[in-house]
Amino acid sequence: MRTLRVLGAAGAAMMLATAATATTAAGATAAPGPPSPKPQLTDAAVDKAVDRLDATVTDMMKRTGVPGVSVAVVHNDEVIHLKGFGLRRTGESAKVDPDTVFQIASLSKPVSSTVVAGALTTPDEWDRHVPLPGFSLKDPWVTDHVSTADLFSHRSGLPDHAGDLLEDLGYDQAYILDHLRLEPLTPFRASYAYTNFGFTAAAEAIARAHGTSWQKLARDTLFKPAGMTRTSTEFAAFERATDKAATHVRNPDGTWSPRFVRDPDAQSPAGGVSSTARDMSRWLRLQLAEGTLDGRRVVPRDTLDRTHVAEIVSQPPATPTATTGFYGLGWNVSYDQAGRLRLSHSGAFELGANTNVTMLPLEQLGIVVLTNGAPVGLADAVALDFFDFAEHGKATTDWLALTEALYAQMDAAGRSPTDYAHPPAGAKPAQEDGAYTGTYDNPYYGEATVTANPDGDGLTLALGPKPMRFPLTHYDGDVFSFETVGENAVGRTGVTFSDGTLRVEYLDADHLGTFTEQ
Repeated sequence: MRTLRVLGAAGAAMMLATAATATTAAGATAAPGPPSPKPQLTDAAVDKAVDRLDATVTDMMKRTGVPGVSVAVVHNDEVIHLKGFGLRRTGESAKVDPDTVFQIASLSKPVSSTVVAGALTTPDEWDRHVPLPGFSLKDPWVTDHVSTADLFSHRSGLPDHAGDLLEDLGYDQAYILDHLRLEPLTPFRASYAYTNFGFTAAAEAIARAHGTSWQKLARDTLFKPAGMTRTSTEFAAFERATDKAATHVRNPDGTWSPRFVRDPDAQSPAGGVSSTARDMSRWLRLQLAEGTLDGRRVVPRDTLDRTHVAEIVSQPPATPTATTGFYGLGWNVSYDQAGRLRLSHSGAFELGANTNVTMLPLEQLGIVVLTNGAPVGLADAVALDFFDFAEHGKATTDWLALTEALYAQMDAAGRSPTDYAHPPAGAKPAQEDGAYTGTYDNPYYGEATVTANPDGDGLTLALGPKPMRFPLTHYDGDVFSFETVGENAVGRTGVTFSDGTLRVEYLDADHLGTFTEQ
């Protein structure tokens, strides 16, 4: 999933979380080294924030056009707000309700870390190396020592979003995990980079060690015991649901359409969960009650508590007084100036979903926001506005304007600096088609074929195991371009032919995008 390959939805959530902790601490004087933070939110303050929540959601839906939203709020082990808004699918009349199933994207990560916490018996098991056949990293020593915690906190050294482009091209989980061994590594346990497939490898390894599949482990360890009856890690289950929210993207005219289907099975633990606001409210209660639900222990307290601990710096402070952001085990972790722990995570599918969960465990307060629109900031903004209002009795900033601008900035940053739609003045002509046609090989991305179109009008590039075909548009000399598609689409990208090779620009972020003619 993508909101920017160098940052991602979790990075966006961390930036927003650190902004939120700085805002909620505005005007406060931090006591030096307090023995422990104390709750600060009264029931009345929370009730006032809840009272304005419907109007906030409705207003933000009107401002953005996002078709459907579902929200749950938990306080002191009670679901104090649970409601759906808008439409499951544009052009139809079915309404979103608390039992409407949404794809939750990377909000799957804290759900999956709960599953693993339930499968472990002691907190130190998070730090063990659990091998997974077919998965290795470029450095054999790292391969033999990387732990579940390393992969769940994105500190393995894998590059940002490693493997996501393979998924976009249609490769399955086995191929992707096998080919992560070709990715360059940054310093182990000393660098943070958000990786869906590193996370997925660790979860699959835990399931394999328990002699089962990830889907069954999640079902038996968490979903069934917690009564999350409409929650699944399988895309087929989402597709079968009769009360489900279609994914939507925004059209150039500002309207929204369900134009794409996002099948995230290849990265199921990292982004493949589908759920409802009602089910997620039960999960929120379990999180805030340290693993118990309805008086019954579901997940061991100590293994769950470990998921809430900062494992690595993910957002260094931009200024000496700024708040540092951390990543735990499937959670963004931050602390405000009162010392309160804040846990959050966003989920984003560019093909049509955006979600957020935010909790203040000390206040026994949490909110989950599910939407069926591509990320424009609504899910994050609703959560930020809610906590801001609970803290101050008012919103201290326009959170939607902030989050929408952040997502737009990240989206723009992922695009090529070259405007391929407008060739330069005096562009050189291309050679004859035969100078480019042929089969090219790449150890990471597999085969690429370039063929001349039957009508003699240009070239087509084919990529992936079930070849995806991209018409090439000439730009300048031996440089062409095509329009990218899928979750990680970045607009037009360049294809450069040179001495028996072709280089695909957007596939080359980690210097793996050059194909050699066979």
